[in-house]
Amino acid sequence: MKPRFYMVDVFAEQAYSGNPLAVIVGAEELSSETMQLLAAEMNFSETTFVTSVPEEDGGFRVRVFTPSREIAFTGHPILGTAWVIRQYLTSSSDAQICLNLEVGQVPVTFESSDDGTEVVWFQAPPMTLGEKSTAASFAEVLGLSVDDIDTMLPVQMISAGTSAMIVPLCSHDALRRSKLNLAAYSNLAAEGFPPLVYVFCNETHQPRNDLCARFFFEAHGVREDPATGNGAAFLGAYLLQHQAHPGATLSIRIEQGYEVRRPSLIMLRAHMEGEDYQVSVGGYVLPTVQGELL
Repeated sequence: MKPRFYMVDVFAEQAYSGNPLAVIVGAEELSSETMQLLAAEMNFSETTFVTSVPEEDGGFRVRVFTPSREIAFTGHPILGTAWVIRQYLTSSSDAQICLNLEVGQVPVTFESSDDGTEVVWFQAPPMTLGEKSTAASFAEVLGLSVDDIDTMLPVQMISAGTSAMIVPLCSHDALRRSKLNLAAYSNLAAEGFPPLVYVFCNETHQPRNDLCARFFFEAHGVREDPATGNGAAFLGAYLLQHQAHPGATLSIRIEQGYEVRRPSLIMLRAHMEGEDYQVSVGGYVLPTVQGELL
């Protein structure tokens, strides 16, 4: 049987919003080189490749590719891939699907709400809070003034397979004006700070949401992600570490993607368990296209 592909919108409240993802089922039939070519052909921020049957531990082997390289872990592909597996490869009544990724096995759960909608959740892998930078350095690379950075919180790197910088901003206006300047970033990159930058503020487009975010990354120039699951997971650990949100247990709605015309909703749950960050990220998944590879 030829591999099939499915396109879904993750963290979407309606079709053609959120973060699009291509999922190709039948990865056992494809070489790594072919996977990379297909990811470049799809040209989404990520394309996933999943085996048709689970491995001995019950998890489905999944590989994640950007148009230019394979990566270990990222958020919205986890949710979208698990949704496709549950919808097309297993029983739709399964409450949990396990994905075997490079970073280890990641369980994905499905929760029904009172209005009949279903939220898909993943448990983030262990995260490490790393080096801090200065407000002045990141104001410069984002085209902002130092006054736009919320200096009550640090600019800090967080890692879990991939790494990103968390930058707190004072206002939605500062968020709107943010734009990553790669040329200006070169000195920070030389210091080991990755050119993946997650900015957030407390002002939102929608009053029912708690935070607004944007995520910039380097991919043949600067691109902006409409919805970033691993960025939200990083933010959960960051908020817990710095006690930046009321309560010991977080339940937060994060909006993203408005500036790139793909409004997204990311749900975040987080708490401390001893010294470990326990962070879950959830959202809706909506199908748009399916077909067969020729």
